[in-house]
Amino acid sequence: MTARSDKVCLMVGTRKGAFVFTADRGRKNWKMTGPVLKGNDVYSMAYDKRDGSILAALSSGHWGPTIAKSKDLGKTWKVSKTPPKFPKSSGLSVSRIWQITPGSEKQEGVVYAGIEPACLFKSEDGGDTWKANEGMLNHETRKDWQAGGGGLCLHTIVLTDKRPKRILIAISAVGTMRSDDGGESWEFKNKKVMVGYSPNKYPVFGQCVHKLAINDAAPDMIFQQNHFGVYRSDDAGDNWKDIRNNLPSRFGFPAAVDANEPRRFYLAPLEGDFSRIPPGGHFAVWASDNAGAEWNKLDKGLPESSYFTVLRDGMVADQEDPCGIYFGTTTGHLYASRNQGEQWEKVSDVLPPILSVSVSAT
Repeated sequence: MTARSDKVCLMVGTRKGAFVFTADRGRKNWKMTGPVLKGNDVYSMAYDKRDGSILAALSSGHWGPTIAKSKDLGKTWKVSKTPPKFPKSSGLSVSRIWQITPGSEKQEGVVYAGIEPACLFKSEDGGDTWKANEGMLNHETRKDWQAGGGGLCLHTIVLTDKRPKRILIAISAVGTMRSDDGGESWEFKNKKVMVGYSPNKYPVFGQCVHKLAINDAAPDMIFQQNHFGVYRSDDAGDNWKDIRNNLPSRFGFPAAVDANEPRRFYLAPLEGDFSRIPPGGHFAVWASDNAGAEWNKLDKGLPESSYFTVLRDGMVADQEDPCGIYFGTTTGHLYASRNQGEQWEKVSDVLPPILSVSVSAT
């Protein structure tokens, strides 16, 4: 079991800047800081336990994409000296930063970023300077990669301390890739993952994966929310199994795994690609206690009539016991559960459209 901490920090990225909420170990009374980083789309935020800082991935219509860092829980921010930038020889330019992820505790100063057009970037100085991953930038299939509806975006980076050289990434609409040598080389991991609009339903790559999630206690069990289904892998992505079962829809964006129960997985289904609203006009989080064999609706405390959407980084689970679940909507509503989704409480309903929600003990 994971011990509860003295303070929990909830980081919320929106289309008009970021907000930071803090609460004591009871996670009931939240204190808000913000808005900060005004004028930016904040697609990802992460707490770096190694130095107590918050990292944020920003995109500005005026100044372009960059990384910002705060060492005082969001009160003040410093922008990267040299934000992610492709080498001139590539002919590419960074249009958006989708994901920011600190490295493991033993990787001092290492931070990863997921970029559009899809590439992994790495910083070795805490986010001040960045370098593109050569293995991904020069991958032999790159010329055949196709963008999803949101662009050719590397939106998910999955690391685990138990497999320090392993990196899992997700690209829409290329699929899942894995490196077992710290990013030197990459292999596609999309076996038995369907592409509904393709004549070849199960290609090597071309899958529109929406999100990956794991519990570090079971690092080889990976859960996936895809454009065309919900999947689980028990061998770190080598093979995937369809686990939709009694879910109301195959379609959705976010995914989260319970901190204390590695087989407990949370989703937020939507009707489908062309109707991105909750099934039946009633939003609910769905959870499985048995790795996807059966699903239960968790909606106590949520509005009976609700048409909002939760984006791919809009839902997260904390590391407390019992596990807390949080989600933010495109209508600016922020909800929290302190008991694995059994009861929901509204934290705020006055925020701008929410792009990302992340959480950490401080």
